[in-house]
Amino acid sequence: MMDGEIFTATLAPSGNVTPNSSMTLEQKTTFAFVILLFIFLGILIVRCFRILLDPYQSMPTSTWADGLDGLEKGQFDYALA
Repeated sequence: MMDGEIFTATLAPSGNVTPNSSMTLEQKTTFAFVILLFIFLGILIVRCFRILLDPYQSMPTSTWADGLDGLEKGQFDYALA
């Protein structure tokens, strides 16, 4: 680029060409996908904050050995043999 040259490239189209304001199918699909990703991100953020505020709410109150009949807790390994 010479010192006397002026850089005239612009992003706007020239004056006699009307810009096409409609979106292509690919742009619509991409826009819808990005919106769905933002909704999914919002749901995950809300869920994470709920877990941080009350971490013991989502834990089950029973243990793994409550449903075993005739076995004491800790005897599950012997029952498999």
